[in-house]
Amino acid sequence: MDLLGSAIPGDVGLRLLLTPICSNIVIRTACCTVGTVLPVYSTFKSLERNDQEERDKWLVYWAVHGTFSLVEVFSDKLISWIPFYYHMKFAFLIWLQLPSNNQGASHLYRRHIRPFLLKHQFKFDLMLNYTCGEIAKFLVVYETEIQCLKNLIIKGATTAHQMLKDFGLLSSQGSGGPNTLTRLTIQDSNDAEN
Repeated sequence: MDLLGSAIPGDVGLRLLLTPICSNIVIRTACCTVGTVLPVYSTFKSLERNDQEERDKWLVYWAVHGTFSLVEVFSDKLISWIPFYYHMKFAFLIWLQLPSNNQGASHLYRRHIRPFLLKHQFKFDLMLNYTCGEIAKFLVVYETEIQCLKNLIIKGATTAHQMLKDFGLLSSQGSGGPNTLTRLTIQDSNDAEN
């Protein structure tokens, strides 16, 4: 009975996060939710309310989150082996969003990211201008091939659409409007016999 009595709801979440078998899946999902899903919704709300202060807060958050993601891409294979790395990442993502006067994202931006970008701004601008120029040249030189690829993709999509209609997986007239997927039902062999 003592084991059942200790499994209160607050305890369950902590045990789930710290259980070695489920921990990686649960904590990675939690990191994605806290680091991306909630900030996307909060950004949406600040845009809809036309709140400049909130917009600035979330813009700074996204600058820090993007910088962190960029660093993580290059170092993930090394640092993911650190015990409780994803737990630390989860705590870091929460710290970035804390609503106190000295938010983590604002702190990191003012102290580290902004000075770094100001120092290297000229180099980054040169790189971006050069890259944009090269992309423009590439698009001009290979315009015919790109158009051919575009036509090929459109033809493939049209053929796939027609095949779905021919196999009856797509109805041209339905309650959901034209070209809606029909429901597929798969009966269990026991259901079919009854």
